[in-house]
Amino acid sequence: MAPKKAVKVAVVIPCFRVKASIHSVIKSIGPEVSKIYVVDDACPDGTGQYVKKQVRDKRVLVITNERNLGVGGAVVAGYRQALQDNAEIIVKIDGDGQMDGADISRLIRPIQQGSADYVKGNRFDTLESLEQMPRVRIFGNAALSFFSKFSSGYWNITDPTNGFTAIHRSVLKDFPLGKVNKGFFFESDMLFRLSVMKAVVQDIPMKSKYGAEESNLRIRKVLPTFLRRHFVNFHKRVFYTYYLREINIASLELPVGLFSLLGGLLFGFTKLFESYDGEVTTSGEVMLAAVPIILGLQLLLAFLSYDITNMPKNPRQSQVSDP
Repeated sequence: MAPKKAVKVAVVIPCFRVKASIHSVIKSIGPEVSKIYVVDDACPDGTGQYVKKQVRDKRVLVITNERNLGVGGAVVAGYRQALQDNAEIIVKIDGDGQMDGADISRLIRPIQQGSADYVKGNRFDTLESLEQMPRVRIFGNAALSFFSKFSSGYWNITDPTNGFTAIHRSVLKDFPLGKVNKGFFFESDMLFRLSVMKAVVQDIPMKSKYGAEESNLRIRKVLPTFLRRHFVNFHKRVFYTYYLREINIASLELPVGLFSLLGGLLFGFTKLFESYDGEVTTSGEVMLAAVPIILGLQLLLAFLSYDITNMPKNPRQSQVSDP
């Protein structure tokens, strides 16, 4: 049996106020990684300069953003350099020490085996992992996970804001890096755009370490913005998937279901308010409200069922040639 071809793996570490933990993060990265891109996103602590002076790992290349672009902007800068250097698998890991670099080999395995295009960590896999997570993060991430399933169409994916990810080169080179959100919505927006590309995404269980570090992500502040963006992405995805690319049964179930449900509710509430003025509602009028509501709910559930089974199943990396 021929030996398995070695895969060139690169790691991107976006850095903003992670000077205290960056050295230990780099040290945790094993020999399976051939290049490490430390992206200083105009860090006020000078993380990039610190790495240049204190870290002796020859795999490390420091990239400096002249102005702060946000976590997404920092990752995109690292992605572009990794593509230029012909990396085959590109991992993204945060610099705050909450992720273990020793898990990289497990993270990239589904991509190496050809079963996934994009792999991400999932902190919600076990109750033991949840016990270490602050309660506000559990609630916030659970809410965001629910809405992310609608907006991305990846109903099997949880923990959408998890920053421990890996992507195959053939997918990343076709990915619209210029359009992806550059702020904290970056990971969720990645999932939406990967769904439009029909890339296969997979979760792997992981543990996170919560110490004295402070996350730059404030759930209470970003939740309204995230919900609005998920709402927009959901409509974009539905339009691209069920009306622009192809017309199928789900393309009919959604509008007919919404029309029936809203029509039945509107008629029903109208008759309800009229009854307050003394008008008698007949059994026929009750049925005219109830039947469209029941029909609408059934059609919307049918659309949801179709959408769940319509998740990408064939990895894009096996369909795209990348010399």
